[in-house]
Amino acid sequence: MTATGISSGGASGTAYGKRQEKPRGLGGVVAGGRAQVLRGQRGWVTLTAAVRSRAAAVGRVLTPVRRTFSTFGIAVTLTAAGAWVAGLMLGWLEVLVAAIVLTVTLVCAIVFVLGRFKYDVVLDLAQARVTVGDRAVGRLDVRNGSSRALLPSVMELPVGTGTAAFPVPRLPRGGSHEEIFTIPTRRRSVITVGPVKSVRADPLGLLRREMTWTNEQEVFVHPRVKNLTGSSTGFLKDLEGRVTNDITNSDVNFHALRDYVPGDDRRHIHWKTTARTGQLMVRQFEETRRSHLAVLLSTRAEDYANDEEFELAVSVCGSLGLQAIKEDRGVTVLVNEASLRGDHRTRLMDDLSRIELESRKSKLVDLARSAAMAAADFSVIAFVIGSRVTPTELRSASARVPAGVQVMAIQCVPGASLGRHAIAELGVLTLGRLADLPLALKKMSDG
Repeated sequence: MTATGISSGGASGTAYGKRQEKPRGLGGVVAGGRAQVLRGQRGWVTLTAAVRSRAAAVGRVLTPVRRTFSTFGIAVTLTAAGAWVAGLMLGWLEVLVAAIVLTVTLVCAIVFVLGRFKYDVVLDLAQARVTVGDRAVGRLDVRNGSSRALLPSVMELPVGTGTAAFPVPRLPRGGSHEEIFTIPTRRRSVITVGPVKSVRADPLGLLRREMTWTNEQEVFVHPRVKNLTGSSTGFLKDLEGRVTNDITNSDVNFHALRDYVPGDDRRHIHWKTTARTGQLMVRQFEETRRSHLAVLLSTRAEDYANDEEFELAVSVCGSLGLQAIKEDRGVTVLVNEASLRGDHRTRLMDDLSRIELESRKSKLVDLARSAAMAAADFSVIAFVIGSRVTPTELRSASARVPAGVQVMAIQCVPGASLGRHAIAELGVLTLGRLADLPLALKKMSDG
């Protein structure tokens, strides 16, 4: 009995002192499996991150080598390595001779590109902004900034889509070399000049070593414009602004008298009429608006027959905008899906230098709708378009213009005679030369 009790107690003590695992069932098995999968995924992610880190480190080491070796140089290097392996393993004497020749060639190419560059390079552009056809020049000054002579090299200067190469002779200590270059300005654009790079390469073109010395600079080639006499809009002639039919309680142009309403400004009470009638009377005015020109320039490629039409349209847009800025009138220039800066002549011309024709889904009517939503204080809206805009599109676009705003369209067709016709209430000018723009605006104002 006693032994049995002790044995039972020991068994019982063992049972309570040690945690017994219970069957987990299906849920426990699934949870355990998920834990193992997660641990496996974490291990795989850690391994992948380590491999990527090692690959990035190797890439950073090999990047200078990849940039130095040309495609031809890489091909020669791989051929030389293959020739060494094949010659040594197979015992082919001819292949070993080819391997030796290729290796000597690579060593000579390495000698050509070795050496330290220490130049002081100055890229100086005479003018950062020119007009189409004007002469634009720049200066490249290369000076030896080291304490010893430098071997000959080549300076490469990207200009737009091309690259100019200037050979630099051997420069003694403190020596310098100067090059004068011209920038093509045949077309309106923004030309990126630079950065200047020094290049040293072997005669066979196996290796090429570059170093960058300057930052890139921009040259703005502005479109041609025409100075306009008189109002740029061709419609507005008063200095204060355009008188509208809207009635306001405070303005310049007197309209009528009305009974005083609590809240009216007492400064506008007409005391003589008040004394005569015995009732307070206040002045009413016709609202005047400051002249605000909106130029809507279509940049949709389908609206123009060729690039000449678009260039003429850009010049017309610039001429109208600059005249409005000169007369201190408000001007807003809108293009398809964007707007240009019309607060300063330089910023406007810079923006006009950048715009290009693109195939767009938005048409002239969408541009007119954007103008109507952009501001409500436009006095005149001028559509500047190409020859492929149809009368139906012009009529639809003019219908989107808010009431009370005068509208005109200038259709640019290089070589065409100056003409004027009407589409419903919209006056349309046909312009063949930029020089005819002042006369065209005068015809529009007289009509």
